[in-house]
Amino acid sequence: MFCSLSRLYRGLSRPTRRTTQLIWSSFSRSLVLSSQRRIPELSSFVARTNTCGELRSSHLGQEVTLCGWIQYRRQNIFLVLRDFHGLVQVIIPQDESAASVKKILCEAPMESVVQVSGTVISRPPGQENPKMPTGEIEIKVKTAKLLNSCKKLPFEIKDFVKKTEALRLRYRYLDLRGVQMQYNLRLRSQMVMKMREYLCNLHGFVDIETPTLFKRTPGGAKEFVIPSREPGKFYSLPQSPQQFKQLLMVGGLDRYFQVARCYRDEGSRPDRQPEFTQIDIEMSFVEQTGIQSLIEGLLQYSWPSDRDPVVVPFPSMTFAEALASYGTDKPDTRFGMKIVDISDMFRNTEVGFLQDALSKPQGTIKAICIPEGEEVLPIFLKTNNNWNSPVAKFIMEEQGLGLIRLLETQEEDVVLLTAGEHKKACSLLGKLRLECADLLEARGVVLRDPALFSFLWVVDFPLFFPKEENPEELETAHHPFTAPHPSDIHHLYTEPQKVRSQHYDLVLNGSEIGGGSIRIHDAELQHYILATVLKEDVKLLSHLLQALDYGAPPHGGIAIGLDRLMCLVTGAPSIRDVIAFPKSFQGHDLMSNAPDSIPPEELKPYHIQVSWPTDSETKRVH
Repeated sequence: MFCSLSRLYRGLSRPTRRTTQLIWSSFSRSLVLSSQRRIPELSSFVARTNTCGELRSSHLGQEVTLCGWIQYRRQNIFLVLRDFHGLVQVIIPQDESAASVKKILCEAPMESVVQVSGTVISRPPGQENPKMPTGEIEIKVKTAKLLNSCKKLPFEIKDFVKKTEALRLRYRYLDLRGVQMQYNLRLRSQMVMKMREYLCNLHGFVDIETPTLFKRTPGGAKEFVIPSREPGKFYSLPQSPQQFKQLLMVGGLDRYFQVARCYRDEGSRPDRQPEFTQIDIEMSFVEQTGIQSLIEGLLQYSWPSDRDPVVVPFPSMTFAEALASYGTDKPDTRFGMKIVDISDMFRNTEVGFLQDALSKPQGTIKAICIPEGEEVLPIFLKTNNNWNSPVAKFIMEEQGLGLIRLLETQEEDVVLLTAGEHKKACSLLGKLRLECADLLEARGVVLRDPALFSFLWVVDFPLFFPKEENPEELETAHHPFTAPHPSDIHHLYTEPQKVRSQHYDLVLNGSEIGGGSIRIHDAELQHYILATVLKEDVKLLSHLLQALDYGAPPHGGIAIGLDRLMCLVTGAPSIRDVIAFPKSFQGHDLMSNAPDSIPPEELKPYHIQVSWPTDSETKRVH
């Protein structure tokens, strides 16, 4: 029930007309990156003298040439011309001498591309539009040229017109004309440029491209496989440049940076992309605190000027603390509703399922208080004097009063309680915490300020987790190149499941936007973890092990998920709204119909053939 309601309430939000104007204004302001830098030359090398969005009263009397799309036309008297920079009103000449100009501008369909030349004049008194940056002026047209006519569109190029995402992705080149997409992509470009400045110009990083065609890597996400012309041999697309950036440190490059394309074959996941972009970083002779300080400075330097400034240093929390208080390793710290351990209150309970839970290893009883939850949630423990709920009869009066004191509940609050193994109990309440927040906000309760950006470092992760399919075996919590925590190295050879890692995640408003670690730079230690602990085939990584033996410096790094970061900065409902040409959640390009089939004769040079699934297998896939 929680999931269906929250999805219903959350729906895609689209900017209103007022939001559109604010975005244009914000974009115009952001063109000046700093007070010391001049405004970019937006009309150099092209057939226009000015952009539609830049003209003001200071341009009165100037002769200008503009190029853009016809967005709106009224009574064949005036039209609104749009380009990437904004909107401007164009007066259609009515005199006989300009009949050809009038014909072009009156007969061209909406979204046709035109070039107009004329004079910047003031709008008549009382006809100014204060909501429009160019609202004090208009263009008195002298000449016009139809550059390209537009056929009937599948949807209007207006952000407030609702469109299905499938339709938007199918006609992505039209969707990109919208104000919101223009704003998102241009802000993304500006932030990446500022990141380059910070890393390369201020801190001496070297921007290095690494290969896209690589080989299979043990562990981690599934990789895309690329056939080669050698029988039975394949490339893999890299999940990240992880091995290459470590090898660059062995090569003495010292400080590496890349806007890196990464690939993961993760199947149908709603808010993931099979190809995505990372701000990839690696440094030699660095410790965890150095990486964290670098990233805090990077985000502070590149942060948009129209947002509240980034405050550093970011707070930090251990993995164990995050799980215990929020039920997740990526907590949204913009609101409370923390998980509380109430096990001690029920040590002597006679309630069977509570006794059973506490008697087991890692057994615990946890609770969270949902403020004003009575109106939106099915009642489990209602905090009035009667404690009306299916389990209330099992709770003694002093335990009920103790819960009220411990959880600081009010009259209309609701308490959610669970009993079981620590990690599972916390995880369950963590999910309920977020679902309840969605439900409460849908009813108008303000919990998460959309203008607040709450950064958090999560540290001290376990180095290994038990495999789900075989708990007796271990797998890496992140990747096999992460160094053990120095304080736990003695456990590695006897009780490896107790070893913490030198991994760190950066969380923003409940989403993981980055992760990194101090790496293993000792070949013997790396070989032991791969072969003995993880039981991986070390031959796949023989090149890396050999490199570590040739004087590898201590090193560490991090990768920031650019798509996710931009999604949060812009407030977009999906990461697909900050990527120019994204795939659907099923990994398809709806515009070009990729992936596509290949004729058998074109597969022959790669020594492969398609084994078509049976009907039953096809049904299982779909």
